Amino acid sequence: MTQNASGSPDGGAGRIDRSRPNIILIIADDLGYGDLGCHGNSVVETPHIDRLYNQSTRFTRFYGGPMCSPSRASLMTGRYHYRTGVVDTYIGRSMMYPDETTLAQVLSTQGYRTGIFGKWHLGDNFPMRPQDQGFDETLVHRGGGIGQPGDTPGNTYFDPTLQRNGTAEQQNGYCTDIFTENATDFISESDEQPAFACIATNAPHTPLQVEDRYIEPYRERGLNEQTARVYAMVSNLDENLGKLLSALERQKIADNTIVIFTSDHGMAGDRYNAGLRGSKGDVYEGGIRVPFFIRWPNQIEADREEDQIAHFIDVLPTLADITGASVSPDIPLDGTSLRPILLDEQNHLQERELFLQMHRGDEPTLYENCAVVTQQYKLINGRKLFNLQRDSGEQTNIATQNAPLVSTLRDSYESWFDEMEDARDFEPPKIVVGAPEENPTLLTRQDWLGPDRSGWSDEDVGYWDVKISHPGKYDVTVEFTEINAISDIAVRIGDDHRSKSIAGGRSSCTFESFDLTEGTEKFEAWLTTEVPGKYEPKVEKTGVKYMHVVRDSE
Repeated sequence: MTQNASGSPDGGAGRIDRSRPNIILIIADDLGYGDLGCHGNSVVETPHIDRLYNQSTRFTRFYGGPMCSPSRASLMTGRYHYRTGVVDTYIGRSMMYPDETTLAQVLSTQGYRTGIFGKWHLGDNFPMRPQDQGFDETLVHRGGGIGQPGDTPGNTYFDPTLQRNGTAEQQNGYCTDIFTENATDFISESDEQPAFACIATNAPHTPLQVEDRYIEPYRERGLNEQTARVYAMVSNLDENLGKLLSALERQKIADNTIVIFTSDHGMAGDRYNAGLRGSKGDVYEGGIRVPFFIRWPNQIEADREEDQIAHFIDVLPTLADITGASVSPDIPLDGTSLRPILLDEQNHLQERELFLQMHRGDEPTLYENCAVVTQQYKLINGRKLFNLQRDSGEQTNIATQNAPLVSTLRDSYESWFDEMEDARDFEPPKIVVGAPEENPTLLTRQDWLGPDRSGWSDEDVGYWDVKISHPGKYDVTVEFTEINAISDIAVRIGDDHRSKSIAGGRSSCTFESFDLTEGTEKFEAWLTTEVPGKYEPKVEKTGVKYMHVVRDSE
């Protein structure tokens, strides 16, 4: 492969350091393998993504994970998500252990400025926020998505309130436009310092909010409203990618910038999926296979297909290897560097097995929604075996006639499962309250726990496990859905249980001067309301929306 150290075509402007290229990682949310024109979709318009596809080495068998947070944890750490504390996507199980080492932290050792723009979904509170995990510049929404219970109340994809370096900031415009524009500015301001920018769009995740001008062309083609809106959001994403690539050309840094385009998992919904079976949440190919294009002009071969199996766990070791960044030997990475096959140093990596699993709950269950993938075969839930080289649509189960192989793959999976279980015991990390890095602390339904897997509706009740970092006086303000009748609001922190009677029309209540000591405590809050019934009043205990905890620093 030709090695070109001259940089931009004119050999002059632009930041040129082949040992430390700029890195732009674009990860869409809920974008399916079949949602791109370059993957055979004849309806969606993705000219800029298709151009990137043609300029890249693209992996035809690259795996994310079944759901959002687990995929992102693996991407950020180079480790299977069960090692990181991330078990689910909400209700306290999408928070990543703060002692994990992220891609941003690794690249920082090589002098990179690091920024994330969009979706984090690995913890909204200190010490799990992106700015606590190695990112110098952050502009993100809270929770798992704009408009979800963990996010700013009333937020939409238009003019959203986002968190810039931990401070709420009102934005103007459409979310994907905002994330891309800020990332572009971040890269252009890096001067001689290399930049790593993660553009993690929440598109095309629900709610499917986008301007009508993007939707109408797909409505006119007779698509149902959901698909028309998804494709409209993909078109907007494509448009933003085009603007980003053009900006790199104008700044004469395109030749020394690695651009990666991918998605967190398979599509949500029912539409064209390039012949793959399943969708988001499944471990069939349609739920876990994602696009993965990587472009580095004059370094990584363009317009090349690579059928080597790969996974998000490989991204950190690959970029560390390319940039010369060091990873502590004390961190057991599960991924492997793809540099040898990207830079034509060898044709294939050593034969290996990849493991994928995720389901709702506080901890995984053996053989529930799991897969073992090899270069040729895939075993699902320990029972169904497919030859992916001949049957990418996973239509023919060949387990019966390949019993020895099934047994071998089951043994590999069980060994992996035992190792994951021993790594952290699947205990969720604690939110730190009272630290100067985040005071006040906002607790939301995104991260509360509950014995009955409390959900997000107004009727659900959960609690937060927190670590109090500083002793002292704390005030607690509880926010809830506006009530119409006299109710009781209660707060319990450890053994301190308080309640107040509040009139209708209220949506918040403050409790002052909790005397808290260092250590872990259980934070709870709930409403109790008498609801008229047919025969007698019924007392309902319902949840709250948010809890603001403020430490008196005086």
